[in-house]
Amino acid sequence: MSQDTKATDATEPAETEHTGLDAEQAGYQQTLSSRHVQMIAIGGAIGTGLFLGSASRLHSTGPALIISYAVVGVIAYFLMRALGELVLHRATSGAFVSYMREFFGEKWAFVTGWVYWLNWALTGIAELSAVGLYMQYWFPTLPTWITVLVALVVVLSINLLSARAFGEFEFWAAILKVGAIVVFLLVGLVVVIGGFDIGGHKAGFQNLWSNPGGFWPSSGDYNWYGPILVMSGVVFAYAAIEMVGVAAGEMANAKKEVPKAVNAVIFRIAVFYIGSILLLVCMLPTQDYTAGTSPFVTVFERLGLSWMGALIQAVLIVAAMSSLNSGLYSTGRVLRSLGMSDQAPKFTLKMSKSGVPYAGILMTSIVFVLGSVLNALTPDAFEIAVEATSIMILWTWGTIFACQIRLRQLSDRGVVPASPFQAPGSPYTSYVGLVFLALVLIGLAVSGWQSSPEFLHKTSFLVVVFGIPLLILALTIGWRVVKPKVVENTNDRLKAVWSLNGPTYGSDVSPDDLDKDKQDSTQLPG
Repeated sequence: MSQDTKATDATEPAETEHTGLDAEQAGYQQTLSSRHVQMIAIGGAIGTGLFLGSASRLHSTGPALIISYAVVGVIAYFLMRALGELVLHRATSGAFVSYMREFFGEKWAFVTGWVYWLNWALTGIAELSAVGLYMQYWFPTLPTWITVLVALVVVLSINLLSARAFGEFEFWAAILKVGAIVVFLLVGLVVVIGGFDIGGHKAGFQNLWSNPGGFWPSSGDYNWYGPILVMSGVVFAYAAIEMVGVAAGEMANAKKEVPKAVNAVIFRIAVFYIGSILLLVCMLPTQDYTAGTSPFVTVFERLGLSWMGALIQAVLIVAAMSSLNSGLYSTGRVLRSLGMSDQAPKFTLKMSKSGVPYAGILMTSIVFVLGSVLNALTPDAFEIAVEATSIMILWTWGTIFACQIRLRQLSDRGVVPASPFQAPGSPYTSYVGLVFLALVLIGLAVSGWQSSPEFLHKTSFLVVVFGIPLLILALTIGWRVVKPKVVENTNDRLKAVWSLNGPTYGSDVSPDDLDKDKQDSTQLPG
């Protein structure tokens, strides 16, 4: 933050008020170790999008889905390199909100923060409901509301303990998810290379082109542009890889761990995502995979290993719980960043002695509960709300690319020190990322229009055409409501911290100050 912030944490005495770009870091404790960081990065790249969502995409797209995942995987790598450059410029728990404040001003920080919070709020509600449904695999008569409450109590308790407790949960959740994928990869390689029979179908690499319709099916129910259009959905399978940016503010050594985590992204995508999709295609015809059933469960059951299918169901629960855990963690920190400039209620500034922004976390958990009730009562209406998260993910990714472009412009001019971990190919890779996200938005509208003959069931189309204007209206009204308080709190300093010629508001923030902030952000707050 560039502004002299009047708001202070309720647990801090007034004399310890912090100012400058590192103000929102006050109170956090850098307790996430190397193993936490690496597994958070891996866990963010593996979730229900792979374990469950890939089934419907395989069915509708064919073997060319491999190309779809590979292309989006490259964009995801560009994204992580852009994020890595930002994090090593300045590690902060405010993440995207803080970077938008620094490079584009308070208004865009407000928009980014609330869009990101709303994304996780809706995602968390959906994940809670999903946990209830997954549990019915073993307990068909168990009321879903019991599962919802138990799941929420577990992840809430973990988040309220400490950042380290969050890291531990994510570490073991990632171990389970990675373990399940590795077992599948090993079994899949043996089955495919050995040409084993799976339920009357011979496995092998020949299935890449002997699949009904060929590698890139375009006849019958398929369209030639299917693998291109499906990329708009594949993007969301990679959602949450940006969690490393939020966690950076509480890493023991962000300068060392973030580059390692970011550089490993392309390897993880190649092995876990593309490797899994390749083997799934080689083991069964893609038409055998159906929406709502994990393709991994389908394969293991056809192999007569039903116990492995049950294990995958358990992993689905772990993946959903991990998403819930990440949602509470990130929203608590983003709300506190907003609260620093009076863009969120004052109570979101409250922190525990262990450095947990508990008020924002509790606020999100209450929304989870209320939303789960609403979802149970009006599932059709809620489906549209969940689809709206796609727009919010695109916005978050877009802010990362935009902030990296601005950072590079400033560092090239010598306004701020160059980040020690610069994105290769910049700014072109970030421009490619922004163009790709715009095309994804168009793809969502097109695929939504084709999804159903009934207008009210063209969900993605409705979200893009009507949801975006409504979201813009809500955010515009929200900004007008909070703007007077933000003006007062920041002494009317609403613009970006930096102009292309130097600090926007004079010499109170200089590159030397920023260097100091970068050093302070890797130490325990004093």
